[in-house]
Amino acid sequence: MINLEVPKKAGALINQAYQAAAEVFRPISRKYDRAEHTYPTELDMFAALLDGLNSSGEGGAGAAGVRRSGADDSAKGNRNGANLNVVLGTIEMCWGDVGLLLSMPRQGLGNAAISSVATDEQLERFSGMWAAMAITEPGFGSDSAAVSTTARLDGDHYVLNGEKIFVTSGERADAVVVWATLDKSKGRAAIKSFVVEKGTPGFEVVRTEHKLGIRASDTAVLRFENCRVPRENLLGTPEIDTKKGFAGVMQTFDNTRPLVAAMAIGVARAALDETRKILTSAGIPIDYDRPPNAQHAAAAEFLRLEADYESAYLLTLESAWMADNRKPNSLQASMAKAKAGRSGVEIALKCVELTGAYSEESLLEKWARDAKILDIFEGTQQIQQLIVARRILGKTSAELK
Repeated sequence: MINLEVPKKAGALINQAYQAAAEVFRPISRKYDRAEHTYPTELDMFAALLDGLNSSGEGGAGAAGVRRSGADDSAKGNRNGANLNVVLGTIEMCWGDVGLLLSMPRQGLGNAAISSVATDEQLERFSGMWAAMAITEPGFGSDSAAVSTTARLDGDHYVLNGEKIFVTSGERADAVVVWATLDKSKGRAAIKSFVVEKGTPGFEVVRTEHKLGIRASDTAVLRFENCRVPRENLLGTPEIDTKKGFAGVMQTFDNTRPLVAAMAIGVARAALDETRKILTSAGIPIDYDRPPNAQHAAAAEFLRLEADYESAYLLTLESAWMADNRKPNSLQASMAKAKAGRSGVEIALKCVELTGAYSEESLLEKWARDAKILDIFEGTQQIQQLIVARRILGKTSAELK
């Protein structure tokens, strides 16, 4: 049976992540929001600490990916493992600053992709590498099946051609996990992911984007022109299995969507904590022993937002717990991402409205801007709802578009 209380053994991890968020992220949050495209050198001092936590096998406090439990774990009963720990750590770190978490070395979403589907040999070979993830192209956004970047096998290398946009950490990372198709005529089943290291001939960072939020994190446009990638850098199997379809590369999202949901939850909690302080100092207490309609209108609205936060939080914990216990979690991962993404935006904006914190004197203004991307990347709100509908109704992507 699932128990959504925070495991006691996660206490030390959560405390370490919170201390990093409070002592490192918060003090420099506004600095790097203003200094877009400047690398936050302060992050280097504890990147090694997160590496150690991740290598312990129980997950660290950053956004690095985690592998599902092995088959021999089924007899051990319920597990609260690496997926849940990474989600809990991510919430704490994003309470500090989500853009700075996304700037952490070796904590990229590409690392989650590698951890999800790499072989043991690839895991060892790519250990210590900071990997971004490149999916979106100029011709499509959330429809990942529309990948047009091509990968052609030529001897011991795949030759990649195409362009990727909105790549988080695309300029700073050591490598990029690139989604490309082996054969466009065979549809989704031909889409594979490749680890392309920086400095590979034919791999170019075209530009970095100026953004609404998460400005501490770089977002890049990448181009691949006859870029030769060793065939052993393909993640997963090279065979095109039309029966299995898109399942191989899409497994990545089962791990990364709960992480993005956790980011949204962290930002939402930061906004709620700050709003509670402001309302209380203004003489508007939050009373949990009285019905909302018997309190100040601002307090009643705060209680509604807090309830919305709790539902997103519990959905996210459920999706991570299911991954730890080797249960299919695609439906729950999409539900968590959809709920947390939408709730994070609404909570952050409502907190600005309740407090009037519209200037840069308050981080609430920044969190309202940061929150929006968490409802967009790793699959937009609309795409998540479509996935949920397909799963519940038992429809294929061809049957329900």
